[in-house]
Amino acid sequence: MHTSPFLRATLLGGAAILAVSLLALLHSTAWLASLGGSLQGERLERAKASPNWSDDENIFLNPVETSVMEPGGTWETTRGWFSKPDDAFPSRELPTLTPDLSAPPVSGLRMTWLGHSSTLLEIDGVHLLLDPIFSERASPSTLVGPRRFHPLVLNPEDLPRLDAVIISHDHYDHLDMQAVRDLMRLSAAVFIVPLGVGAHLERWDVPRERIVEMDWWDEHTIKGLTIAATPSRHFTGRGLFDRFETLWASWTFVGPEHRVFFSGDTGFFEGFRDIAERYGPFDIAMYEIGAYHPAWGQIHLGPEGALDAFELMDAALVMPIHWGSFDLGLHGWTEPIETFVRLAEERGHPWVTPAPGASVEPGLIEPRSPWWRVNDP
Repeated sequence: MHTSPFLRATLLGGAAILAVSLLALLHSTAWLASLGGSLQGERLERAKASPNWSDDENIFLNPVETSVMEPGGTWETTRGWFSKPDDAFPSRELPTLTPDLSAPPVSGLRMTWLGHSSTLLEIDGVHLLLDPIFSERASPSTLVGPRRFHPLVLNPEDLPRLDAVIISHDHYDHLDMQAVRDLMRLSAAVFIVPLGVGAHLERWDVPRERIVEMDWWDEHTIKGLTIAATPSRHFTGRGLFDRFETLWASWTFVGPEHRVFFSGDTGFFEGFRDIAERYGPFDIAMYEIGAYHPAWGQIHLGPEGALDAFELMDAALVMPIHWGSFDLGLHGWTEPIETFVRLAEERGHPWVTPAPGASVEPGLIEPRSPWWRVNDP
């Protein structure tokens, strides 16, 4: 296993976090807590025992050699942040829905997309919340950083009884301090996270007995459902000096009747085939499509990479995530979904595109309406 050396990681992300942090300091010290905890003690020893840990660099490794930024990409993307396209943001209010969760899914399987990567997954009687973010911004600050395109489609108080909260990695658009604190108060669910991420949760007062930390290929069972942490190709870090300190993961859910794959954030790699061979076939696979750029090509799929991965995964249906809620890329806000739909049609792949708040039940409810075009002039 390989990854690029720590110093090859892009300076752009660190500079952005520093700028956000300095501005946030003028407003509040809450950003200090949002940075989370650090890897130490027993948690550090477990990390070092992982086959995915590098003793030479003291970081976790990707499954294949990976660079966070393609050579020469730093200047290109820096320039891009200051020359966003005119359609980087929605021009009108988005047509979100209020989920109807009054009855269980007829089929036993339902995904309700809450926006970005946040998804409520009901599978064979188990209720899971994936990568929830309740904050107004995907940022350590309440004043600056990517702001929501649409309000929350479901109040945390209105969530059904949860069995587990699943976190793919510790970036701010996937691990949200506010969501963690709200769910700790409102739910008895366990938090299932990759190795090291428990340090952040404990920093936010989550009891250790409610944290399950997993390495790739580890499994945890809840009410007959197998939850497996599976490899992905990405990176982690919430501050300036903690890149690769915690693990990142995709997630696989195998129940008595249904099977689901959730990509988290990842670049393309042949490991998708290994996941499918071990846990497939899947009723549905969810892949990230937004916030992509050629310079980030090794750590994000984008629409084309998502469909390439789908072709390795032995899944009946593909659902795009990680788009449409925050301005995290350099492209127009609808570019990822328009490209995804066009390519999925050209390749003949079955796809669904729920609006925020809409549900998918494979074989029964498969929304394909281009709801995002409602905002076109």
